[in-house]
Formats: sequence, structure tokens, C-alpha cells
Amino acid sequence: MIKTVAVIGAGTMGNGIAHVFAQHGFKVLLVDVNAAQLEKAVATIDKNLSRQVEKNVVTAEQKVLSLNNLSTHTDIADAASKADLIVEAATENIDLKLKIFKQLDEVANPETILASNTSSISITKIASVTKRPEKVIGMHFMNPVPVMKLVEIINGYATDNTITETIVSLSKQLNKVPCVVNDYPGFIANKILMPMINEAIYSLYEGIAGVEAIDTIMKLGMAHPMGPLQLADFIGLDVCLSILNVLYEGFGNTKYAPCPLLVNMVTAGKLGVKSGEGFYIYQAGSKELIVSNRFK
Repeated sequence: MIKTVAVIGAGTMGNGIAHVFAQHGFKVLLVDVNAAQLEKAVATIDKNLSRQVEKNVVTAEQKVLSLNNLSTHTDIADAASKADLIVEAATENIDLKLKIFKQLDEVANPETILASNTSSISITKIASVTKRPEKVIGMHFMNPVPVMKLVEIINGYATDNTITETIVSLSKQLNKVPCVVNDYPGFIANKILMPMINEAIYSLYEGIAGVEAIDTIMKLGMAHPMGPLQLADFIGLDVCLSILNVLYEGFGNTKYAPCPLLVNMVTAGKLGVKSGEGFYIYQAGSKELIVSNRFK
């Protein structure tokens, strides 16, 4: 039975995953090598729980209990040794993930399940550096984790069916909707989403329409809650580029080749919300969408 969960990485996804597990009664060990990042993560979780209290999603008492379920750690080996499930939520970098999983395999209990929140990197590849490939699985949460219902569960080549069943059941305990997919580049969510975003960027690059027109057409015409260019900014243009490269290299199909405009923007450091500018300009405290001067 899973009672204690270690979450590796205290960034946007890591703190969201920790939030959800803590909110649903699990003991959560949030791990990051950067102590300042851990402090920032806890502050974010506190703030998001307060927002849930204001919206009557949780009570004030449940907020306190959730925070009490959470502890922070900079020693990955110590935290991993205490966990029944480990969810890795580090940067989308294959070399880093392989290094982390190799270490986790060495320090975690042999029965501990190792999950990755990767959005595109092969679970089979990640599992190959461990001695427990049957206990390695993908658990891809959507951002923002406390709000989004989907968990994309990815079976590696060797993932045992009982592990999949355990993670499906666990996802339901978190009040999420689990969908099981197989391990191919981009899985399902990003195999479909990223070519759409790339096509939107190509449409801008080729001068077919402007930023606002492209996003408005997809919002009003296709009932998307957010246009593809705004969504790309939200995800991070560097992340979009990384996933497209995984798709392109994995399938060898030119339809996944990243648009040159996306490559140039990432090279220039225009990464979207995280850098303050992408297709739109982002100002602290403002929700107004302002198109970047580059595209006016």
C-alpha cells in the first residue's frame, strides 16, 4: 500500500504534484538539491491551498492537514529510502533523468515504484538504467496539477500490469482521471498537441495570420480554452522545442520538425511566461494579453 510519496524536483510540476498528494492524505517528501527552491515551492503550495479555501474546494482545516503532510529534503537518498512511490519531476532532460533513476534504483526499497512525470521521454529508456524495469512507469500530470484532471499513465516495455493497476487506482484516489497509453515518443498528449502548436507557429512564420488571429480562431472556432500560441508560452517554448525534437528524432518524420521561428525564439531566450516574453508579453500582476512587439 502506498502511504509515503517522494517527489523529486520542486519546480512548477513538482510542487503541484506534491500539493495534490498531500491534499489527499499522503505523506509527501518533496526533494530538491536547491533549498531556496524548496522554500519557494512550499510558499506556492500554501498560496494555492489558500486559493482553494477561498473557492470552497478545501476547508481551512484541510489546508493545515495538507501542509502537515508535507516535508522538504535536499538529501535524495534519504528521502527515497523512505518512500513507497517516487515521482520524478525534474527538468525534461534525458541525461538528468537517467542519472536520477539510476541513483533512485540504488537507494530505494526494492519494492518501491519509480514513476516519471516526463511529457515525452521514453519510459523504456528510463527503466533501462534500473534493475527494476517492471516497476518503472510514466505518471504524466498536466499543469496546473491541482486543477487539471488528467493523468497520462505510460507503460514502459517491461512495466508489470500490477504496477499499472496500482498507479491507475492511485490516480483515482487523487480525484484524477487516469488514461493508460504505451511508450512511444510524445505518448498521446504531446504527440497530438505539439504538432498543432508547431503548425500554429508555422502559420505565424509564413505570414498567414497574426498572433491574435491564430489564437482567436482556435478559441472561438474550435472551443479551445486557450489559443495554441498562448498555450505554447504557458508550457514554455523551450519545453515545446524539446518535445518536438524528441518526436522528430523518435519517428524520423519531417512533420515533427520544429518551426525555425520556434528555434530562433528559444535561442534568443524568449521562452514565454517564464521569461516574461514569448508570443505575448507577460507583466507581473497583469492578466492582459499583450502581443510581443516582434509580432505587431
